[in-house]
Amino acid sequence: QLQAFGGGLVQAGDSLRLSCAPSGRTFSSYGMGWFRQAQGKERHFVAAISWSGGSTYYADSVKGRFTISRDFAKNTVYLQLNSLKPEDTAVYYCAASLRSISSKPSEVQYWGKGTQVTVSS
Repeated sequence: QLQAFGGGLVQAGDSLRLSCAPSGRTFSSYGMGWFRQAQGKERHFVAAISWSGGSTYYADSVKGRFTISRDFAKNTVYLQLNSLKPEDTAVYYCAASLRSISSKPSEVQYWGKGTQVTVSS
């Protein structure tokens, strides 16, 4: 029901924009978020946006570099990744939970297929 797009191979300092486009239903009443999982490591919270779009939350490691937003007309959530670093390399997953989304992966209701982001030094 959720599909992430926009990953790729970039160099350090570059930017990417990831998109999350649900299919089959609207997620307008859901908090939406992004998580990432580096190879061989656990999945971690990256960013979240409230169901209204009025509040955003970020992991300390991406604060000031990444921006989450949502377009209700397009039923799409975005993650703008700026000033990318090699340590940002991971598979990025879109996530959704009714009303608000937790930073704990175990509490997420819906997961999308991930998109690979690779940052070379």
